[in-house]
Amino acid sequence: MRKEIERHCVLGDRVVDQARRRVLLGEDVPVAEKIFSIFETHTDLIMRGKADKPVEFGHKVFLAESACGLITQYRVLDGNPCDEKHVEPSLQDHKETFGRAPELYGSDRGFYSQENVKACVEAGVKIVCIPQRGGKKTADREAYESTPAFKNGQRFRAGIEGRISVLFRGRGMKRAFCEGREHFELLIGAAVLANNLMIIGNLLNKRDIKRHNRAA
Repeated sequence: MRKEIERHCVLGDRVVDQARRRVLLGEDVPVAEKIFSIFETHTDLIMRGKADKPVEFGHKVFLAESACGLITQYRVLDGNPCDEKHVEPSLQDHKETFGRAPELYGSDRGFYSQENVKACVEAGVKIVCIPQRGGKKTADREAYESTPAFKNGQRFRAGIEGRISVLFRGRGMKRAFCEGREHFELLIGAAVLANNLMIIGNLLNKRDIKRHNRAA
């Protein structure tokens, strides 16, 4: 208990020091030097940019979902990285898992860049469904984003929001109650595993029902 008190005193001193530097001295303290929780020191500050929740604390999590609802990739991210950095690594991970690029790559506009669209095409993605972010769209771009294939891809992408809701509400991913970054990552992995096991079970059940119906 004495060691724990000493540890929290050291962390408390850091909080006081960063507050003094920022408020009294007007110093722009780098995010890497800040501590946002003396109980969970791995906590990151996440700039959401939304009116109702401009700032949150925790960790960003990258998720990739297959057409049948399986989560095929997940990563607990460090800091507050922009979304567009995840396209090429996720393509590479998909290739390593499935031996080929996905037929469709769908994401929200935060993942958009011309380099990312080019990377998807060069990797062999047939339908690159990443809406353009900012700037005036060319006529060709407007026409492409109006195609049924692109719109269907965006509807599929919107489904990940429902998947996140399921992970939050039904798989325990809303909040980590165990201490430490390692336990946080374990919670995310357990939620993903629970989701995938239930999806697989449902698919097997549907397959058995079809077999039974054909036999009947």
